[in-house]
Amino acid sequence: MKSRNDLIRGDRRFDFIDVTLRDAHQCLWSTRMTTAMMTPILDVIDRAGYAYINILGGAVFDVCVRYLHENPWERIGVLCDRLATPCDGLTRAQSLYTFELFPDDIVALNSHALARRGIEVLTVYDALNDNRNIVSSVRSGHEAGMKVNAMMTYTLSPVHTDAYYVERTRELIPLAVDFISIKDPTGLLTPERGRTLLPAVVKAAGSIPVQLHSHCQSGLAPEVYEIAMQSGFRLGYTATKPLANGASLPATEDVLARAHSLGFATSMNDAALTEIAGYFDWLCEREGKPRGKIATYDPALYEHQIPGGMISNLRSQLQTMKLGHRLPEILEETARVRRDLGYPIVVSPFAQYIVTQATLNVVQGERYATIPDEIRKYARGYYGRLAAQPSDEFLERANIRPSEYVTEAPAAHLEPSIPRLRAELGSAASDEDLLLAAFYDRKLIAPLRNPVPGCTFRTTPLTELVGFLSTRSDIDYARIRFAGAEMTVSAQR
Repeated sequence: MKSRNDLIRGDRRFDFIDVTLRDAHQCLWSTRMTTAMMTPILDVIDRAGYAYINILGGAVFDVCVRYLHENPWERIGVLCDRLATPCDGLTRAQSLYTFELFPDDIVALNSHALARRGIEVLTVYDALNDNRNIVSSVRSGHEAGMKVNAMMTYTLSPVHTDAYYVERTRELIPLAVDFISIKDPTGLLTPERGRTLLPAVVKAAGSIPVQLHSHCQSGLAPEVYEIAMQSGFRLGYTATKPLANGASLPATEDVLARAHSLGFATSMNDAALTEIAGYFDWLCEREGKPRGKIATYDPALYEHQIPGGMISNLRSQLQTMKLGHRLPEILEETARVRRDLGYPIVVSPFAQYIVTQATLNVVQGERYATIPDEIRKYARGYYGRLAAQPSDEFLERANIRPSEYVTEAPAAHLEPSIPRLRAELGSAASDEDLLLAAFYDRKLIAPLRNPVPGCTFRTTPLTELVGFLSTRSDIDYARIRFAGAEMTVSAQR
């Protein structure tokens, strides 16, 4: 019988990208992991063997500003300084971190700011898969010295065929991107579809390494990762086990076991992965946050295609408005609205737009009696090229004049912003100050100038543990075992 080492050949290698510090808590904790929660375990994450660590995405940047009151630039700097493993930062094409479109000069300035803070891989995707919208990010990312990973977002529709994704892949080759990824935000990929789509994308990408980023909402993602490995994918995004599965991504431990069973070489350190999982398991307990659970297959997911975190938020909002009982109607209407709009991908910002329109249709009892301005902009081509033409019913109700349609790339109708912002903020403003002012209202960014009370980045696991034990009224003492020694912590009450 051949050993695992006998099965491994030089061309059979699969590497991992960690999303624990970004997408995992975005999906399971509404992006509420603070920098102070991350820092105690960074040294161990560094030893785990990941090829890259994804630390930034649109929601992370936005939640830092709006809810955690952390300066996102400082977080990026702290993590990049503490991690020897190259850090990856994700942006939403011309929208970067928000739902607004920004001109090319802001996109370029953001790339250089990220590179100066230590980001080594710039990952960029466009919510419509209109690759014209990522050209500025790719160009400026390379100019700033970063590698660039271009993502294509996966969805299901009559127009999103294998040929569609092959064509999108071919569009990326002239941009000289360093990686190409398939991003499956709702976990819609099935092993059957993977067997045709994934090899086709690898073939079209040629020598460019291809990566898989698939969520577990359908429960099928781990099997799809196996298909990806067998199809020639070189890297996969995963999370530590406590923050994996459900709406999150597959567990590193699970995908690693599958890689080994298929005879693939990896660089992962089992002992470090166990320590990381133990830390985040404890952090879930301390913070009262949910752990990821393996999802059961739900056929309705393939109709409405809404990511799990967004369904949770929608359910909460409807209950607040005493409309919780209408959630099934809204989910059903969401599928109808998506068809009427020409099959936009259910990812930010269009996921929010589709659900908003579906909710209005259900609550008002009439389809398209009210159409939000953002949806009219989408239908006009303001955000980019549509995958298919909207339905006649929608276009009739929207009443868009021929002169309103946009055919050029979205950035073409955006005026440069940097001269105006520099005039407003003065010569003392840094590039990061200027970018924050471009993204947010001044009242939102004012608190970022001050440290968050109680937020210390230079902490240790022992300090965190003792602090946690001191908050528990049901614990009188705890025995902490170190290598070759023990200590007892007593609580005086």
